[in-house]
Amino acid sequence: MDSSTAEWIRCPVCGGKTRDKMRKDTILQNFPLFCPKCKHENLINVRDLQIVIITEPAAKTQSR
Repeated sequence: MDSSTAEWIRCPVCGGKTRDKMRKDTILQNFPLFCPKCKHENLINVRDLQIVIITEPAAKTQSR
């Protein structure tokens, strides 16, 4: 594997490097990305070196 084809996944909150790398052919769906620097965890999708953050809708209260 050529080192120029892999790059570190960066935290979408603080921009720091995470412990995970991605390549051009990496595909991730609903991946829980944890940042050791800011301690945030985000769900992401990765395809063609593009990272998309998945925002979950807030929980609604139940009415009876």
